Amino acid sequence: MAVYDELETPLGTLRVVMDSVGVSRVALTEEDWGEIQQEFHDLVRDPESCRDAVRQLEEYFSGRRRAFDVALSLPEDSSFRRRVWAALREIPYGQVRSYGEIAAAIGNPRAVRAVGQANRANPLPIFIPCHRVVGKKGDLVGYAGSRTDLKAHLLRLEGALAE
Repeated sequence: MAVYDELETPLGTLRVVMDSVGVSRVALTEEDWGEIQQEFHDLVRDPESCRDAVRQLEEYFSGRRRAFDVALSLPEDSSFRRRVWAALREIPYGQVRSYGEIAAAIGNPRAVRAVGQANRANPLPIFIPCHRVVGKKGDLVGYAGSRTDLKAHLLRLEGALAE
């Protein structure tokens, strides 16, 4: 059984889903939340079980947290996606990398588009900081579909993007 809780953030209502392993999904948008509700038919709101993850997100949005230490429950996915997600977690707070730099970091420099697809499939935005990946010229491309406004807000919060 999966549980969830929600918190109000500058991005709107953010929802965190937990399973027996750890945080398994983060919904940044109502569309994300609808998809998660279809995937998990037995979701129950349980603030106590989600307390640590929600607290760390609150600290992040208030500028008091730069790294997360909650357990993450990643889906059984391709090893390629897992390598991309691991590389994303290595991007320091307040810094960005291009899709090409991530492709090179995982040893597959020609896989720029595939890195973009893995970024898009990231089930744990913010915890796995796909918002820190930008186009090769530094442009804000592809976040939560076309929600580059969310990416911009997170990068501004981290000081990686001028106001």
